[in-house]
Amino acid sequence: MSARMRSVAVLAASALTALTVGSAAAHADSGGTGQNVLLQGSTTASYFWDDASGRAGDTGLPASGRPMSKGMAASPSWPLMTEGYVVYQGKKVPFFVGDRGPGKPSSRGVMLDLDGETFAELTGGTFDTGTLSVEDNGGRGHIKLQYVVTKWGDGVGLKNHPVAFSTRAWAETDTTPVKPVSVKQPAR
Repeated sequence: MSARMRSVAVLAASALTALTVGSAAAHADSGGTGQNVLLQGSTTASYFWDDASGRAGDTGLPASGRPMSKGMAASPSWPLMTEGYVVYQGKKVPFFVGDRGPGKPSSRGVMLDLDGETFAELTGGTFDTGTLSVEDNGGRGHIKLQYVVTKWGDGVGLKNHPVAFSTRAWAETDTTPVKPVSVKQPAR
């Protein structure tokens, strides 16, 4: 076999191996992302933007100490730096918990506060950096969506379905986290 044919054979075998490994990883979770699904559910979400400007209800810098950014979410009970994604009307976007909240709305079932840019992306609107509000999305300030947690943050907080801010679960160490979601492997 010539050196050129050996190179082609090695390249073909490598590609086949990559496709096989990639195919197996795609079935590792129910979302097809290759990430572990630790928790999934649905909730109502609102939006916020806390950049310490004091404008439009801004309460200061996020609890994580990280600057406000696209993808940041606030949870009333999950540990800071928990990661995952949300799905709304077929649109899927990642999030990480960088702040606490929503406060009082969580007692009415609003268990996730998304950053304004992400909320605008999901609802087809635009985020106005001057007013810190989402415009051109039909006036939606709350949406029902699905959430998937793929990584729990270190530290205090509830590693289970979210609960109201007033429960103070965000300040407690969770000694009985929820078991990861069981995902059935597809039949071969």
